[in-house]
Amino acid sequence: MPLQHIIPSKARRKILELFFQHPTESFYLRLDILSEEKVLHKERRLNKIFYTLNKHYSFYDEFLRIFSKMSFLPNLIYKNLSKIGKIKFIAMSMKFAKRIPIKEDEIYLLLVGVIVVPEMASIIAETEKQYGTEINYTVMTEDELAFRKKNNDPFIWRFLRQPKIMLVGFEEELMK
Repeated sequence: MPLQHIIPSKARRKILELFFQHPTESFYLRLDILSEEKVLHKERRLNKIFYTLNKHYSFYDEFLRIFSKMSFLPNLIYKNLSKIGKIKFIAMSMKFAKRIPIKEDEIYLLLVGVIVVPEMASIIAETEKQYGTEINYTVMTEDELAFRKKNNDPFIWRFLRQPKIMLVGFEEELMK
């Protein structure tokens, strides 16, 4: 279902997109309706009111998933899907959406299929420039994924067990 059916106001969708694509930042705007609905926290600083996302809002993770699919990296992926290869799954960690740092042996993005690695590396490099941070990702074939899952590879299971956003494919199939 397109987002405009859930949030009819184009202005509110754009405002929420801004907040969910920058979940750790505060903004100065007049957002009384979103504050009244508890989507945003309202804080007075001198003569201005600043708003931040309410991470305890009941639909926070759902909205984050929606707005994350509209952010820079997914848009680049969707725009270049045919160049990237024959893709079965692309899963993005919620840690990436929430801008939570990861350990060296963790990844933000899992790509499964027959991937044109130089194309994907170019997209990742462009995104790293945009965000100013390194984006750990891994690429594997369907057979490699199946083998690693079957053999209880801790690397792959650590990623699969955490909350994720499916950019391509369905989580139920990825987890089989």
